[in-house]
Amino acid sequence: MPRLAVVADRVMTVHLGSPSVRAAEPRDVPRVAATLTLVQATSRWARWALPDDGRVQRLTRLAELDAGHRAVSTGSGWVTEDVTAVAAWVPPDGAPGTRPLPEDVRAALDRELPHVHGLRWDAVRRTRDLVDAARPAGAHWWLAHLGTRPSSRRLGYGTALLQPGLAHCDTTGLPAAAVVSTWAAVRFLRRVGFEVDREVPAADGGLAQWLLVRPPAR
Repeated sequence: MPRLAVVADRVMTVHLGSPSVRAAEPRDVPRVAATLTLVQATSRWARWALPDDGRVQRLTRLAELDAGHRAVSTGSGWVTEDVTAVAAWVPPDGAPGTRPLPEDVRAALDRELPHVHGLRWDAVRRTRDLVDAARPAGAHWWLAHLGTRPSSRRLGYGTALLQPGLAHCDTTGLPAAAVVSTWAAVRFLRRVGFEVDREVPAADGGLAQWLLVRPPAR
């Protein structure tokens, strides 16, 4: 089991021999976006959620905002030293060791997401509403993004990157939750304690999705 060092409510680097996981920093945002773009560019979700026109550029901007700037500014993102793997969470309000989402980041998300998704925005927005309604009712940690570049897979990076967020959940007695659109992702998350709670198909029927929840360890 990886060891998590917590000092004054700040999550420090998690040393696992290989890899070493650390909190994401502002300088990492471009690499975070590049990694998640490479991971997700041909995914079912990207093909469903983003128009063909400029899909890669749209995905990069989405990753910059929703994974990079959001997670860095709130203290809820972790990366490997070379940023070839990324985990970005949305923490509950007031979670120890995290910060509130800055208004400028919130405004940028509200302003730019409709343009990023283009003609797919209505279906994406309605699907987000369905997912939000299905999420655990109380405070919980939301796993928004998890990705590892193909060259760095099968090295335990994904599991290592999840440990800081899951440790927060276990320490505070809160569940973690995520929605995924592949059965491979379901199998992976099950290995770290998540279980399928329900199916949440896309609002337009164009994408299968599963909501998973992990209770805090006792």
